[in-house]
Amino acid sequence: MALTGVQIYKFLPKTNCKECGFPTCLSFAMKLAQRATELGACPYVSDEAKSNLEAASRPPVRLVTVGVGEKKIEVGNEVVLFRHEKTFVHPAGLVLRVKDSDADAVAKAKEAAAYSVERVGINMYLDGIAIENDSKDAAKFAKLAADVKAATDVALILMSSDTAAMKAALEKVGEDKPLIYAATADNADAMIELAKKYSCPLAVYGNGLQEVADLTEQAAKAGVEDLVIDPATRGYADSLDALTQIRRLAIKKSFVALGYPVITFPGEGAESIDDEAMLAGMHIAKYASIIVLDNFSPAVAYPLLTARLNIYTDPQKPIQMAAGVYPLGDPKADSVLCVTTNFSLTYFSIAGELENSGYPSHLLVCDTEGLSVLTAWAAGKFDAEKIAKAVKEFKLPDTLSHKKIILPGGVAVLKGDLEDELPDWEILVGPREAMAIGSYLKQNWS
Repeated sequence: MALTGVQIYKFLPKTNCKECGFPTCLSFAMKLAQRATELGACPYVSDEAKSNLEAASRPPVRLVTVGVGEKKIEVGNEVVLFRHEKTFVHPAGLVLRVKDSDADAVAKAKEAAAYSVERVGINMYLDGIAIENDSKDAAKFAKLAADVKAATDVALILMSSDTAAMKAALEKVGEDKPLIYAATADNADAMIELAKKYSCPLAVYGNGLQEVADLTEQAAKAGVEDLVIDPATRGYADSLDALTQIRRLAIKKSFVALGYPVITFPGEGAESIDDEAMLAGMHIAKYASIIVLDNFSPAVAYPLLTARLNIYTDPQKPIQMAAGVYPLGDPKADSVLCVTTNFSLTYFSIAGELENSGYPSHLLVCDTEGLSVLTAWAAGKFDAEKIAKAVKEFKLPDTLSHKKIILPGGVAVLKGDLEDELPDWEILVGPREAMAIGSYLKQNWS
């Protein structure tokens, strides 16, 4: 039974050190009772207290790891319904399914696993390969599992209802801790034993939430707690309803039997590749943890990866660059000097356009706490004083052979104030949009 905040407080050190992020131990205890934080946030809690508070400190959605090494997939460990309340912690894993009846399965897996794209300084890629025993042949299934393992370095999901086929595949790749998919009402005992033998996470497939809950309870009693659940919903409305119910029951009602990551298959409920992509996008937002795609192309992968990045970025901590001077295109002492804020999207937008302009450039990035140009200016975090301070801090008067700096066009109002702060400098006002910087430099820089 869940403990109250007052009951939890009795086990805490009562130092009110604030290192957990809360003003008092009592407020921390109240948040822990609400599952809005984790016991590990307290640096001074004793081992005895940890043991007594194990149930209270368990996250509403269990953390489950699929795979090993740098490319393992970690999902779950979520404590909120909405990202603005705290933030979502572990991004949904995007996985491509290949079938052992397909002669090109290894090539498809290799292509998907090799795909990567950079956005705002972050390298994005697909997280794993799901291998389906479509042929119903255990030997083919095991061989494809071994071949995909040899050809890729991503996490694996093994998909078969045949326990003999699953065992054959696990003998080849079990040490890589693949996700076993799936235990059902018909094969649960055998699949649970395989998960225990190979120490692998186990997916359970149930026709409805009650059957899913029964299966997770059965697995947990048998000693398998690293579980992923599939509520067998595939369409837009039914999957949105089921995934939302699962998250609400886990977080709001502390219903442990559904407190696990969810796996979805948007391709099974889609009529086309575009439909699959839209359904996958919905699953990323609400509330899938592993999404298995049936089709791969960069045109589909990139928007899904971007949507995931946006949803799983902490809204209270924008992705930002370190303040400093960034060289673009091997600039010299007489090269272009532009200034911008340290919001990563702003930086990469202007940096990319400067690199494509053909003008080697110095890009001065001011620390605006991750805010974009207009937002930072409106908040008083990007002004003439800050820009002038950055110019001097990074010794630009000593490293450049000129004294010209280009302001973003959206803050042209700063020109006069910056001339007062840097009286020896020529202050230029650039274009409002980054894409216009190339034509601007052709007309205004010599």
